[in-house]
Amino acid sequence: MADLAAITTLTFDCYGTLIDWEAGILGVVRPFLDQCRTPPTDDQLLAAFAHFERRIQAGPYLPYRNVLALVMRELTAHFDAPVSAHDFDALAKSLPAWPAFPDTATALRVLAAEYRIGVLSNIDDDLLEGTRRRSGLTYHWAVTAQHVRSYKPAPAHFTAALERHGLSTDQVLHIASSIGHDIAPASALGIRTVHLHRRAGRGGPGANGPGEARPTFEVADFVGLFRLLHITQPAEAA
Repeated sequence: MADLAAITTLTFDCYGTLIDWEAGILGVVRPFLDQCRTPPTDDQLLAAFAHFERRIQAGPYLPYRNVLALVMRELTAHFDAPVSAHDFDALAKSLPAWPAFPDTATALRVLAAEYRIGVLSNIDDDLLEGTRRRSGLTYHWAVTAQHVRSYKPAPAHFTAALERHGLSTDQVLHIASSIGHDIAPASALGIRTVHLHRRAGRGGPGANGPGEARPTFEVADFVGLFRLLHITQPAEAA
């Protein structure tokens, strides 16, 4: 499309957009919460995760593995689940093994041949590296919460990406599943956005939590992004 001609760089949120973090979260937390007298539904569990994560991230900066430990503590206390303190780090330990969405690895390889690819993630460096190795993610650079000592939706990830890589806002297209964490702050800076709607067909915002912003574009998967960018869809992504 003519208005995307200036784009040189695609930036992606990672967990929730490239990696199926809801599957990862549920896989770890569900066995604990199933021991409750009245176990929460998946939607209730994910909504509680989003609430506690955002509240903790709004405070003084902590490494994400510490955030996850506190979220695990809050979740299990909230639902009155029996859990010992040594299990609070279960989310962080499991994170590198959280599965990529089936279309992620192939799509990133194709897109990296046409654009510079950046990842902007609320994560620690070592956890992201574990994910990259496990899931075969292809990208050229990353900005993490550990780099900027801040968590999206604060703007530091985006301003650092622009400054470090000499980019203007019209050169960047940001792709993310979270309206609140990503679409809103990127849009506020004048960066065009694609809402990759991983929860299409399901109610509620899930682990992303609520958010209000209007993305420039919306697609359901990478096939839609290929069409938007006029890139030939690889057969393995069909």
